[in-house]
Amino acid sequence: MVTKEEVIEQYDVEPMDEADNVDLSEDDLDNGSKGQLIKRAGQLRDRRNELNQMASERASKRDDLNAKTREKVDEAQEHREKRDELNEQVQEHKDKRNELNAEANELFDEVEELKQDLELGSGKSIEELEEEIEDLEFRQQTEVLDAEDERELIEKIDDKREKLAEKKDKVDDTSELDELVEEAEEVRSEASQHHQKVTELADKAQEHHNQMIEAYREADDIRDEADEMHELFVEAQEAADRHHEDFVRVQKRLRELDKKEEEERKDERAEKREEEKEEAEEIYQKFKEGETLDTEDLMKLQKTGLL
Repeated sequence: MVTKEEVIEQYDVEPMDEADNVDLSEDDLDNGSKGQLIKRAGQLRDRRNELNQMASERASKRDDLNAKTREKVDEAQEHREKRDELNEQVQEHKDKRNELNAEANELFDEVEELKQDLELGSGKSIEELEEEIEDLEFRQQTEVLDAEDERELIEKIDDKREKLAEKKDKVDDTSELDELVEEAEEVRSEASQHHQKVTELADKAQEHHNQMIEAYREADDIRDEADEMHELFVEAQEAADRHHEDFVRVQKRLRELDKKEEEERKDERAEKREEEKEEAEEIYQKFKEGETLDTEDLMKLQKTGLL
């Protein structure tokens, strides 16, 4: 499982230093001077912007990792589809191989039956029978035999000649056997070709299966990195949001102070106007009583509208 520290190092992520964050206490907000609050607002704004930039960079890296994860998943899916396609071909060749092997077995069984019918594997061969006949004929020609031995020898020669003729007839009938053997061997050869294709395609299917497993494993690893990068994004974004909220609070407090100052200035102006009005009324009273007014007194009367 990948760690946050490993992701930071691997993808060159700027770490967030908590010491650079700006704090705002309730005492600062309630009792800080306007100048102090303006300064603190600037600090909060600048740090907020830095954190937003940091969050944006982390989000971009996270999105890149998510895209790579999808690519690996797509790659794995392609290998899965190719593997399944090859496995279908493997099954087709297996079925054909088994069908041909069964056919070849039947043909070879027929061959054995035909051999038994012909009895080619039993008795003496043609060459052996011919040699025996020659030996018997040579004996007949060279030895002096009585009538009984002569008759027995002739019967043996005739018997051998009869067996030789039967053997030759059977050999002449083996053309059907040869054709059957050839057909069986051809079917067996075709079955072997399908078996070879089964082996080749199964090996390729296994390769795609292994590549599929590896692609899924890589996708899982990258997804873990993307999840850690998302946590880093959330960390920076939440810090940026907190700074923004504090910045807004300071701005609100400054507006309250501005409003308070404006109200105080308004009260001061009203109080001043009231004082000027009272002074002007006193001057006007003196004027009505016949006292001489100087220029400053006249200007005060004009300012209040009494003259």
